[in-house]
Amino acid sequence: MSALPQPKIHPGSTDSARPHVSEAQRMETIGRLISGVAHDFNNLLTGIVLCSELLIAGLEDSKKLRHYAEEIRNASAQGADMIQHLLALARQSRAGVSSIAINDVIEGMESLLRRLIGENLQLTLELPSDLPMVRIDESEAQEIALNLVLNARDAMPDGGKIWITARKHPALSLNGSASPSVELVVADTGPGMDANTRARAFEPFFTTKAEGKGTGLGLATVWRIVTEQGGTIDIESEPGEGTRMFVRLPAIESEQQSQCHTRRKDI
Repeated sequence: MSALPQPKIHPGSTDSARPHVSEAQRMETIGRLISGVAHDFNNLLTGIVLCSELLIAGLEDSKKLRHYAEEIRNASAQGADMIQHLLALARQSRAGVSSIAINDVIEGMESLLRRLIGENLQLTLELPSDLPMVRIDESEAQEIALNLVLNARDAMPDGGKIWITARKHPALSLNGSASPSVELVVADTGPGMDANTRARAFEPFFTTKAEGKGTGLGLATVWRIVTEQGGTIDIESEPGEGTRMFVRLPAIESEQQSQCHTRRKDI
């Protein structure tokens, strides 16, 4: 098995932060638009669901018509679920944030990830045990890993390899500030992305998958979670050369980390 190639770019200077700021502003604008439209659609769907429930209740003697009414209800419920995802993308909430060891979270998901990617894909984990902790909710860290791995899986229907690695990163530059971070990398041997796909990869509903194969919300969700925690996410990809996703999350300083362990022992 070949080793994971070394990444070519590691944003760490003040200048490299500028694209992230511009991206944040663009996504904030999209988020406001999504929020307004989503609320309106949610109100419409609520009425459709209620009416379909009443229709179902009045069609006990007609199995065929009842079936159609149930289809309306189920489709409306799916639409309502998607609206909730959209509203989550538009929200900027940091409630419930805790301190976790990212390597422990990924290792705890290994069996699940292997089942999800199937037997025709090879998954390799390279996670050092001495990584500093990061400040993020465990469920959100799991969502980041899950969405990135599923995105890699979907890019390789005929088989391939996925690597998940993590390491200490010397600095995280965002809005002119710098601090130590932990870098999580999910790499694959898929077909890669062209410049247009890379530029739009984090947009809600943008997808290169066939119709019905994806919502285009996975990477948008990852972008929201990462940026809410003061982190960054970058893509390194070229057509025919696979894809690497770099997620950098602010690390907890050693003194803060010691305090976290102390508080846990006191509980």
